[in-house]
Amino acid sequence: MAPRTRIVAFGSAAVLVLAGGACAALVEGVTGEVLTIVLMSAGFAGALLLVFLEIGLGEERDLERDEERRRRRRRWALQARRRGRLGRERPRRPG
Repeated sequence: MAPRTRIVAFGSAAVLVLAGGACAALVEGVTGEVLTIVLMSAGFAGALLLVFLEIGLGEERDLERDEERRRRRRRWALQARRRGRLGRERPRRPG
């Protein structure tokens, strides 16, 4: 996820939590309680899901990096084998 997208996503979750807190302070009665619960739950749940998303994307990046290293090593080994077969020199005579 791009840094700007990450900031917007986590910022939105924080705004929901703050809006829930504002509803708790400003709106009275059952309506205020319901709004508080809904907004704060949505904000905290969204933040938690974003954290899990970040962890998953980090693991995907690590797996992709490891796979790219394996591909490079295989390519290098294959090229080394080909060079070994095609570029053999005659054995030198002693002395």
